[in-house]
Amino acid sequence: MLLDTHGRVATDLRVSLTDRCNLRCTYCMPEEGLQWLAKPELLTDDEIVRLIGTAVTLLGVTEVRFTGGEPLLRRGLASIVERCAALAPRPRMSLTTNGIGLRRTAAALRDAGLDRVNVSLDTLRPEVFKTLTRRDRHQDVLDGLLAAREAGLTPVKVNTVLMPGLNDDEAPDLLAWAVEHSYELRFIEQMPLDAQHGWKREGMITAGDILESLRTRFTLTPEQDERRGSAPAERWIVDGGPHRVGVIGSVTRPFCHACDRTRLTADGQVRNCLFAREETDLRGALRSGASDEELAAIWRQAMWGKKAGSGLDDPSFLQPDRPMSAIGG
Repeated sequence: MLLDTHGRVATDLRVSLTDRCNLRCTYCMPEEGLQWLAKPELLTDDEIVRLIGTAVTLLGVTEVRFTGGEPLLRRGLASIVERCAALAPRPRMSLTTNGIGLRRTAAALRDAGLDRVNVSLDTLRPEVFKTLTRRDRHQDVLDGLLAAREAGLTPVKVNTVLMPGLNDDEAPDLLAWAVEHSYELRFIEQMPLDAQHGWKREGMITAGDILESLRTRFTLTPEQDERRGSAPAERWIVDGGPHRVGVIGSVTRPFCHACDRTRLTADGQVRNCLFAREETDLRGALRSGASDEELAAIWRQAMWGKKAGSGLDDPSFLQPDRPMSAIGG
């Protein structure tokens, strides 16, 4: 198992397949983009599958989420999914994407073995989308969401970040739209993971703000679900059901005590926390001829030292050097 000193066991693996992205969201990276990882630094398809296999067969991982950057930019994605679906035991597999490429890939990913998707969409207004992402691709995301639903990659979850002065008035409209299209909407507090290090707690749209806005139009009943466990989203039943909405309060309502995640970056580094400032190199060991058992031992040691919490409430908190696009969601 991937056990830490606080008794938590990591069973959910987030795998970043690339640090590249075809959007330039203001809360993630600058308009000119970032210096991408060089190809020799990236794990190959074979290396990714081997490390996932090690996690699943030797370390008890049961859930694999493919992230980026934008994972649909990884040419070998469908093959990676197919090979991981053949593992025994088979992990449940999902994908976090900006949705731009889903219209052409959703069916192939389903056929390869992908179970479901999370799609990032912060606004229903094309002009606001263009301001937030610096790209005019709003309709492509809507088309991708529809393709994912029609392909059976369900439940299709939509991840939304509200930003002051841009889309902070859209929460009720977004929920009404999600209910109409049978998407599961999840609001996520903006986190200090932008490349510009411009995040400020002051003025941030909090989970409390989001719920207050939603309740101007909807009746929200807390979901009584003992199975929530380590799931980051607090969920509410909308107007008596069956639809639900989630709010992930990573900053103001942290869930570190139940965290079950481990992360693998596109260049083969283990991160035991989204906000960690330290990483453990698996790529070097793998390319030096380490066995699966030796890789598993390194991974266990990396997770053993996981801190009790993210440290966001500590005045001495320092933002990780890597931005979200290079860590993976």
